[in-house]
Amino acid sequence: MTVEQKNYDVIIAGGGPAGSTAATLLAQYGHSVLLIEKTSHPRFHIGESMLPMVEPIMQRLGIDWSVGNLCKRGAEFIDEASGKATLFSFEGIHHTYQVERSVFDEKLFNNAVQHGVIAHQNERVTQILCSENKVQIDTDKAKYQGRYFIDATGRNALMGKKLSTINKMTNLGKFALFKHYQLASTPAAEKLFAHGNIQIFLSKIGWIWCIPMTQGRLSVGLVVQKEVSGDLKQEALFERYIKASARMTELLDSAEVLSDLRIEADFSYLNNQRYGQRFSCCGDAAGFLDPVFSSGFFFAVKTAELVADQLHQGLISGTEGDPLLHQSSDESYQKGFKTMLLLIERFYGSNLVENLFFEHDRHKGIKKDIIAILSGDLWQQENGFQQGLLRGRSKVGI
Repeated sequence: MTVEQKNYDVIIAGGGPAGSTAATLLAQYGHSVLLIEKTSHPRFHIGESMLPMVEPIMQRLGIDWSVGNLCKRGAEFIDEASGKATLFSFEGIHHTYQVERSVFDEKLFNNAVQHGVIAHQNERVTQILCSENKVQIDTDKAKYQGRYFIDATGRNALMGKKLSTINKMTNLGKFALFKHYQLASTPAAEKLFAHGNIQIFLSKIGWIWCIPMTQGRLSVGLVVQKEVSGDLKQEALFERYIKASARMTELLDSAEVLSDLRIEADFSYLNNQRYGQRFSCCGDAAGFLDPVFSSGFFFAVKTAELVADQLHQGLISGTEGDPLLHQSSDESYQKGFKTMLLLIERFYGSNLVENLFFEHDRHKGIKKDIIAILSGDLWQQENGFQQGLLRGRSKVGI
């Protein structure tokens, strides 16, 4: 094992959107950054639907994300059983897109390299030592030293597991089953791709996502929230509830399956210690929520931005070793995370969709407030609906 002599300002584990974003921003500030990724790009990842408030961060990164991605104009919620549907339009906010994550994540990673970040792929972090004066990071290939460590390892959550601080949330979605399809050229498909909206179909056991992408491809997923009766295998369970939707059946008529069925389980959690002496966590290493409102990618790059901006101040002032360096930025993160968590809990545990989403025209101002939250605008002061949410308490005590 080699011992690298260079002392980096920041060492980041994880080359996904959070790690690449933090690395690029810190490099733009003039700091030396080492980015370590255990696999290599391109790689498959779910979570193709973006929020409008991602765009200002992409602009900071110098990323033109309009290239090769499908413009997303809004989010539709559909209950075929009652015949009700509603659209929350993102027109007039920021542009946002449906992206192929393998391509887009690689673009973010390469962008970090273009900004001067030293990036290693196929290298796994094996040990993290954060002391009063420095950090030492061991991998399966070398040892590195730096002034600060950022955990952007996604659901691997190296620091959360090291410190045993992962708080799982069992009251949200239990698991997700999903596939990619190549749609046939039909009127239903052409209409879907024309507006580019994500569609959320309510189901007896949870909900279904339908995300159009470029070149006629479609991401379809079933999120199971309720206990499933019987002994259905995953493939049979997926097919049963997808085919129970008349609109999904019409869309998938003559479609080609592009991927095997995949599963993600136990995906909602919060890392209760997201920062400390010479370390902080961003992206899924800080926490992840049920994907019903497509917040995962947004929180990944937003937490990376919060961490990078605060860390820059610490590095230039020599206070990066302060265990409370990220206290204020983490309070911002908590406000956004709690807002989305409470909205998701009410999606599952109350008549939120029936009473508000489908009946918002009866409540003046509510639709605008809901759209702001669904777009990722979680830090404005005048959102009355958000203020009402935050007066409540999460079922998991957050």
